[in-house]
Amino acid sequence: MSKLAVIGAGKWGEALFNAFSHVYSDVLITSRTPRDIKGFVSLDEALKCEYLVISISTQEIASWLEKNFVNYGQKVLVASKGIEASSGRFLNEIYSKYVDEKNLGFISGPSFASEVKMGLPTALVINSSSKEFYDEFSRFFPSFIKTYYSYDVIGSEIAGAYKNVLAIASGICDGLKLGNNARASLISRGLVEMHRFGEYFGAKDDTFFGLSGAGDLFLSASSTMSRNYRVGLGLAEGKNIEVIVQELGEVAEGVKTAEAIYKISSEKNIYTPIANEVKFIIEGKNPKQSLKDLLNR
Repeated sequence: MSKLAVIGAGKWGEALFNAFSHVYSDVLITSRTPRDIKGFVSLDEALKCEYLVISISTQEIASWLEKNFVNYGQKVLVASKGIEASSGRFLNEIYSKYVDEKNLGFISGPSFASEVKMGLPTALVINSSSKEFYDEFSRFFPSFIKTYYSYDVIGSEIAGAYKNVLAIASGICDGLKLGNNARASLISRGLVEMHRFGEYFGAKDDTFFGLSGAGDLFLSASSTMSRNYRVGLGLAEGKNIEVIVQELGEVAEGVKTAEAIYKISSEKNIYTPIANEVKFIIEGKNPKQSLKDLLNR
């Protein structure tokens, strides 16, 4: 069997590495910082594997690809979620410069890294224009992860990115102690907003009401295990975003994605009131004023 390598040894990258190791004993892993992990190799060695799973922060990926990626014809499964804030580019647009479409796919669906690492069951979607790509990659996933195939790459990307912003909104809602009714209303309207945004780009309706959309949103917007939800809790307390991120000690993709969504929706005239307010709160707007503005629109 050809070698598989995970690039990026953060919590999600390491969780996937552990999951693949249940099925395939020859999995490799690498990252910018050396780790004491069995199977850790240099980036050069990892890049020569036939199958790659890349788990690198969305905001860093364009720079990383430009400086490090060498195309040997690998099949690449992207395990990141988000939209590049500086340009408004989706991940498939960034990767398309380096990897052929038929060799590219994206993971989506409800997946806290800590639970995947523990071997707890979940279901994920592998999104690719190529069914053959799905067939090849799905064999690496252990029995506790049920995989599904979708060709709706743009829909899965938007859902995976947008849910992080809505998780921040949900954390703000709970941090303000607005109650269960308010959170349910927020998540429901957030799903509608996410769908509206995706519809503009030709995404499939089913994507937003399945694992990639509703499934991942319900998970991220209702648990302190979600980094983005915890960002929202901090914002509700009146903390500065820099302090929150420092305390978090991890990347919360929703912070930059809120900025990207605002930029895109403003340019294309897409109605995204919840995401917009999250962006404003991150920049210092009083959360209670945002609540008032949302209720009065």
